[in-house]
Amino acid sequence: MQKPNDRLRGQTCIVTGANSGIGEAVATAIGLDGANVVVNYISNPEKAEEVAHQISINNKCGDAIAIKCDVSKEDQVQHMFKQTIDHFGTVDICIPNAGLQRDAPMHEMSIEDWQLVIDVNLTGQFLCAREALKEFMSRGMRPEVSSSLGKIIHMSSVHQIIPWAGHVNYAASKGGIVMLMESICQEYASKKIRCNSIAPGAIKTNINQDAWDTEEALQKLNELIPYKRIGIPEDIGSAAVWLASDESEYINGTTIYVDGGMTCYPGFTTNG
Repeated sequence: MQKPNDRLRGQTCIVTGANSGIGEAVATAIGLDGANVVVNYISNPEKAEEVAHQISINNKCGDAIAIKCDVSKEDQVQHMFKQTIDHFGTVDICIPNAGLQRDAPMHEMSIEDWQLVIDVNLTGQFLCAREALKEFMSRGMRPEVSSSLGKIIHMSSVHQIIPWAGHVNYAASKGGIVMLMESICQEYASKKIRCNSIAPGAIKTNINQDAWDTEEALQKLNELIPYKRIGIPEDIGSAAVWLASDESEYINGTTIYVDGGMTCYPGFTTNG
């Protein structure tokens, strides 16, 4: 559990898909470090309001509001940024986290399921990052709160480099995030904008509950994790706060894998 801190005091952060799982943990962690937080959601508004309320009532946190927005829709993303700026004055940190899965063998996958995953997981991250870049550059430096003009933290996955049979749309969307993030860094780092990614491994959330909710399933999953434990959403929240803070000010264009060593391919431990 992250301890309250003040590394992000006076800053405002948008976290998409923040009413559950990893997004909720990231929003809470960002708030605990003093930032104002926009808790974005597309469904279950009651949970989004509760997450925002819990951040707001903690006197160690910044303020928080919930905003509904389908991140795959350009006009809705633009409206979310306008609402944020109208309420908090600016945006300092953008964490495009919203994502989903629609799984099927590739030869059975519908174009609708392919397109939906690409629209939300990749186009949604592009739209949020683009609006963040516009705000950072129009606002200018705020050296009293950050050494960077602005920070973008994309939420990716170990499947940006690990192929995933039966999930080709998801893996392709996460692979695209690498080039999106690195290209933003290459283009905007000279303006003091930082853009990085977090790539979670197996994290205990509802989206993958069947992979950990029995002892047998959990044991099988742990065979893929050298550290021999499944991650929890707070592991990602802690990484996000650090990447958003000036403690990581010289880190740009990088993916941080929070995966217990999954990308070290433990199947080769005994010579493969």
